[in-house]
Amino acid sequence: MTPAAPLVDARGLTKRYGTLTVLSGLDLRVEAGEALGIIGPNGAGKSTLLGLLSGSVRATSGRLEYRGDDITRRPAAWRARQGIATSFQIPRPFAGMTVMENMLVAASFAGGARGSTAQTRAIEALSRTGLDAQANVAAGSLRLLDRKRLEVARALAANPRLLLLDEIAGGLTEAEVPELVELVREVLAAGVTVVWIEHVVHALTAVATRMMCLTYGEVIAVGSPDEVMANPRVKSVYLGIDPEEDEDA
Repeated sequence: MTPAAPLVDARGLTKRYGTLTVLSGLDLRVEAGEALGIIGPNGAGKSTLLGLLSGSVRATSGRLEYRGDDITRRPAAWRARQGIATSFQIPRPFAGMTVMENMLVAASFAGGARGSTAQTRAIEALSRTGLDAQANVAAGSLRLLDRKRLEVARALAANPRLLLLDEIAGGLTEAEVPELVELVREVLAAGVTVVWIEHVVHALTAVATRMMCLTYGEVIAVGSPDEVMANPRVKSVYLGIDPEEDEDA
């Protein structure tokens, strides 16, 4: 029996802006149902990678497959309708609309649903993210944590198979981070695959089944969260720990 294709299979992905290479020949496989955490210093190419997956950034070279199909040149809107959704660090709701109206827009335009199907998806996403009681509240009046919940809920309303999370813990207090972690766990429990870029490492390690560290557009470590965080190059490049000093500690 032929093994099932990974949900995402990227080979040799490269992105250049003129003479600047942001990503260089990156290979990446993401299996359905896993949570891949991506770390790296600023400028490592993390957000560019997320853009290549979502379609908001066009690869200079390389190939990207999704569910076994080549989507390298497919635009972001097409990918959204095929189940690739993104939740951003800075929430971008329609501030003058209610939470429910925001959800219906996401279900209809990103998810391609109509009528009662769109309403059902919107209600289910609100329930899963704990926003039921705020359905009729203006999105612009929500506190930051709830705006981040709404950002994730809008992505879920599009009925995704793959959810790309871009530093969504940024700006939250330590007390709010566990609530966000539980939200991501709910997303995984719903059968959605997650690729999460994050600087709040303890949030990421609480959820990720696998991690990757990038620097200067190249992968320097891939493995379990414990393996990656213990990697000497990761400690040096990302955590600023001298491996020799760490051994002497």
